[in-house]
Amino acid sequence: MDNALIELIAANVTFVGLHFAMSHPLRASMVGALGEKGFAGVYSLVSLAALAWVIFAFRAAPSGDLGGSGDAGWIAATLIMIPALALFGGSFSGNPAMPRPDAAEQAMAEPRGVFLVTRHPMMWSFAIWALSHILLFWSMRTMITAAAMGFLALVGAHLQDRKKQQQMGEAWTGWQARTSYWPRLGKLLVIGWKPWAIAIVLWLVFSWLHRPIGGIEAGMMRWLG
Repeated sequence: MDNALIELIAANVTFVGLHFAMSHPLRASMVGALGEKGFAGVYSLVSLAALAWVIFAFRAAPSGDLGGSGDAGWIAATLIMIPALALFGGSFSGNPAMPRPDAAEQAMAEPRGVFLVTRHPMMWSFAIWALSHILLFWSMRTMITAAAMGFLALVGAHLQDRKKQQQMGEAWTGWQARTSYWPRLGKLLVIGWKPWAIAIVLWLVFSWLHRPIGGIEAGMMRWLG
């Protein structure tokens, strides 16, 4: 295997491993030693450093070294990003998983919007993003990084349930009972128009920015660019 790909694997394993370690087994001791604000600062710095390694290793690895899935794969990857962005855009409002003072109160409310689909809309948006890049079958570097980020999102969501259960008790127990870990895709039809409007705007913006940031066209820009 190419040395650049080996480094990329190491960078992704480090990023995912540090995220899990600091979010779960090390969190209590780090908060005890540093306080909540200190922990947040260290967590952010370490995560950014690991992410920077992923980015540099990704750029150093070969691009376009797989056969690609052609127009069919590109269309599928493009289309599934729209519901992914709807989940992402709707995940910031009324989300009891967010670290906020009224989280327990939000967990006791009836789910609405994207939370009718899943209680982890942001995590699933990242997982669908990962799937879209795997579908493209464009390069080994993309497959490695997308698989790592998808694993982080879905396993992280499961571990978040355990952590929130410990932190919030009955409030989270009730929230779990009224929501689903796995996406109930039929509920996408009843999440309201706002997440879809946000999704379309983000889809257009990210499609336009993908070339200067990612180096290749994304979505409809493959044909328009």
